[in-house]
Amino acid sequence: MKRNNLKIVKIDKNKSLFNYEKKVLIKELILNIKLGYFDFEKEKPQKVKFSLEVNYKDKKPTNDKDLKSIVNYDKLVKLIKKLVKNRHYNFLETLAEDIFDELFKDKRIDKIVQKIEKLEIIKDCSSVGIQISKKRSNA
Repeated sequence: MKRNNLKIVKIDKNKSLFNYEKKVLIKELILNIKLGYFDFEKEKPQKVKFSLEVNYKDKKPTNDKDLKSIVNYDKLVKLIKKLVKNRHYNFLETLAEDIFDELFKDKRIDKIVQKIEKLEIIKDCSSVGIQISKKRSNA
């Protein structure tokens, strides 16, 4: 006679069986900002294009009645606009680090990819810029 070796496993109803990996996309946000190292760049604001991918993890599905249950793209855009308002950045990299610092305050966010481009600085190019990604360490 064969013996059944199956064990019954109880599932804790308070624990989620799933982990969500979500991504907020911001594509081609164009702002006139004060940016640039050279004197001619400091004379007037220039058009800069931002594109971001913001990855975040969640253990719960989105609550359709609670704005706090998501990473809100409108809030992210407003944070970027607030950072660049009335401030001059010499380098795109410095601006990117400030954006990282501000967005990573949300503990759910684990990775951000930023692409920031100057649109009018070199006449033979449609844009020049940088792309930087930063990931929260697991340590």
